[in-house]
Amino acid sequence: MLHPFDKTFRRFDSVRDGRPAPVTCATCGCRLDRRAGAESWSHFNPLAGRDARGCAVPCADAAHDARGRSLD
Repeated sequence: MLHPFDKTFRRFDSVRDGRPAPVTCATCGCRLDRRAGAESWSHFNPLAGRDARGCAVPCADAAHDARGRSLD
């Protein structure tokens, strides 16, 4: 079964090996989402120091730069 194209799909903010790619955390490898109205990224759905998978990562609540490095 093919899924219909997601019209909310947005462009990727990073490039790896010449290909568009999502920004990922340099510490733990989690995918990051761009913060609304800011030039920073954050973990997807962070909750009390845990990432979306429930793993405790030290940078879960921190803002990140475009290379995935924590700004805090």
